[in-house]
Amino acid sequence: MNKGYFYFMVFVTVFFLSLLMSLGAYGLTKSGLPKELSSESGKCIGCHSSTTPAIYQQWGKSRHYRANVGCYECHQAKKGAKGGFEHYGFFISVIVSPLDCSRCHPEETAEFESSHHAKAAHILGSMDNILADVVEGDNGMKTPAYPEGTSAAGVNGCSQCHGSVVKIDPDGKLDPATWPNSGIGRINPDGSEGSCTACHQRHEFSVAQARRPAACGRCHQGPDHPQYEIFSLSQHGIAYRANRDKMNFASSKWIAGEDYSAAPTCATCHMSATKDMAVTHNVGLRIEWNNRPPVSVLANLTDRQWNLPSAAITGDMREKNMRDVCYACHNVNFVDNFYIQYRAELTLYNDKFGKPGLKLYRAATEVLKATEGSEYAQFANKIDYTWFQLWHHEGRRARHAASMMGPDYTQWHGNYLLARDFYTEYVPEIREVIKNGKKSGNPKAEKLAAELDTMLTEVLNSPDHRWSIGKESPAAKAERMRRIEEFKRRYEHK
Repeated sequence: MNKGYFYFMVFVTVFFLSLLMSLGAYGLTKSGLPKELSSESGKCIGCHSSTTPAIYQQWGKSRHYRANVGCYECHQAKKGAKGGFEHYGFFISVIVSPLDCSRCHPEETAEFESSHHAKAAHILGSMDNILADVVEGDNGMKTPAYPEGTSAAGVNGCSQCHGSVVKIDPDGKLDPATWPNSGIGRINPDGSEGSCTACHQRHEFSVAQARRPAACGRCHQGPDHPQYEIFSLSQHGIAYRANRDKMNFASSKWIAGEDYSAAPTCATCHMSATKDMAVTHNVGLRIEWNNRPPVSVLANLTDRQWNLPSAAITGDMREKNMRDVCYACHNVNFVDNFYIQYRAELTLYNDKFGKPGLKLYRAATEVLKATEGSEYAQFANKIDYTWFQLWHHEGRRARHAASMMGPDYTQWHGNYLLARDFYTEYVPEIREVIKNGKKSGNPKAEKLAAELDTMLTEVLNSPDHRWSIGKESPAAKAERMRRIEEFKRRYEHK
């Protein structure tokens, strides 16, 4: 166990012991669970078993039911709490937040709150959110909390995965622009961040359900981060679909190599226990690289930007954590070679497309600002979309797919489209920006355009790109032609 896990365990152990001591007055068994269902929850059930029978049945199948944890234990709220209201003599809250869950699950909550999942709603103000609010949307959705309007695109899209900032209307109701919402980083009225029900769907809160890939696929899929699709079409996903009945999902410990060995799931690799490592609700502690930005960076450096304590878990430590999972099924040589392949793909993307592409885009943006003046707006020019498509969709797909051993997504959904659009869309658009800047009559725009022209020439004359302007190394060209002729001979009809 590495130092990061050790410190987490010390913290949560102290927290949990304090919690148990505080619960002493509530008639708990030696296991820390209530001896019987509370009278408050009994009264809730008296109505909800008929008014919301599906919820009642779900709860009846849950571990909460078997532990005598009922409606009131989760939904109770302090008098005057934001989002709370009087309900047949009880003061309750519709939203059950991580703060509520922490009363019984302090370790899991502490780990989750230290993760990127808990910060997902901080997307507000990002490029993605601006797209939803302005480019895709308008202010047509008017609610009590948003009398001037908000974007239905953001409400129904971004916020449902990333989480909304839940707002309370003047009459005490949850505002419809922010609720219902089970986004993983939802900002709750009690100030806590996150939604446990994003993964553990209410009211059964099934561990088995959360361990299945579909639990993650609700958000981790689509053109910009198709992890669910990549997994499904990888060797891991094929093995999973063929062996779902052998996965022992309901096991209390669920250790790879002990409780199951037929296939992994998302939870196996990113969260679940191994023989030497405890389960964690901080899904980033086994991810060495953050492949979301235009250029990949070590994940712990991103955590440092978010002021997360997990910033102390370095890239090497995270790789070691993930290797511990891999070794449950694979030998050392297999895992070593996988990491060599994976890092080579990251280096290729970063050096050939990510770094030069970002440099060119920033310089081109300055030319556009100088040329268009007050009329400039981001995403009003085609080049904004082309660059966004390159790194946010195609570049991400190549990197994510390589990390999950998904060859077709790495190649045809990633590297191929990335190269095609870089040379046939992006470079011509950069040249168009240069041309318009030089003839704009604006001295600043002309100067910036000349600098961008020099920059583009340097990029295209670099070893990675000079082939595209007819300057490929003669030796490299000769070797490529040799392989082409060999290929033709191999498939000649005789």
